[in-house]
Amino acid sequence: MSWNCILERVTETKSTNDDLLTRWRAGELIDPVARITQIQTAGKGRVGRVWISNPQDTMCFSLAFPFDRRPGELSGLSLVIGLAVISGIAAALRLSESDLYAQGLRLKWPNDLLLNNAKLGGILIEGGQTNPSAPTWMIIGVGINLRNASDIEKSLDDTVKVGALDQLISDTVELPETDYLWLKLIESFEKYLTEFNHHGFNHFQHAWKRWDAFQGQAVCISGAGTEAIHGYCEGVNHTGALLLKQDGKIITVHAGDVSLRVQS
Repeated sequence: MSWNCILERVTETKSTNDDLLTRWRAGELIDPVARITQIQTAGKGRVGRVWISNPQDTMCFSLAFPFDRRPGELSGLSLVIGLAVISGIAAALRLSESDLYAQGLRLKWPNDLLLNNAKLGGILIEGGQTNPSAPTWMIIGVGINLRNASDIEKSLDDTVKVGALDQLISDTVELPETDYLWLKLIESFEKYLTEFNHHGFNHFQHAWKRWDAFQGQAVCISGAGTEAIHGYCEGVNHTGALLLKQDGKIITVHAGDVSLRVQS
C-alpha cells in the first residue's frame, strides 16, 4: 500500500464512524486511518437509521481521509465510494467488473450497493472542516453483507431484501478472509479518492451511470421534507445530483434526507 494509511482492527466498538469522528473533532487525525471491527453494537445508517451487523456475516469499517477540497466541493463523494467498493470487490473475488455487473451488482443513488435489487451494502459519510485552512476530513463508513443473507433479512422489516457477497461466487468457492477483502477495498479507495481529490465527481460521472440501478425507471423520492416526488431516473449530473424527468422537464435532486425507490 503506497499511501500512509494507518490500519486498525478492534474486536468490538459502538461505531467505527463515531470512533474516528471523535478523534477528528479532537484534532488527533494526521494521516488517513482505516478502522475495522468484528462487532459493531451501535452501527449507523443514513438519517439516524441503525445499521444491522451480525458478527461473521457482515463487514463494517470506516476510513478517515483528508481532502484538499472544501466540504462544498465534495458532492458526489458517496457515488465515488460506491465505484471504489465495486473495484475492491472485483479484486478480492478475482472477478472482472463485467462479471459482477452480469450477476446483478448495481449502485443505488446516493449510497447503497444492490445485488439483484437486494441490499448488499451501504455507505455513510460524515465529517467536515474545523477551520478554512484545515483539510476537510471525511469519515467514510462502509457496511457489506458477507454471507447468510436470509438470516440478516429476518432481523429487518419485511420490506427490506438482503443480498450477500457469497452470492457472487459458486458454492465450491469460499469467500476470502475479511482482512483480505478489507485491504483490497482500502487499496481501491486510495486510487479513487486520490482521483476524486484532484478532479471531483465529473471525472466519474460516466462510470457511475453504468452501474445506476434505476436508470430510465420510474422512481419515487421521499423524505426531503416535502411531498413525494415521482419521475423517471435520468442518471446524475457532473456534481452527482440525481436527474429526474418529470412532465417533460429535468429536475435536480441533491443527496440528503431522501429515499429513492422504484415506483410500485
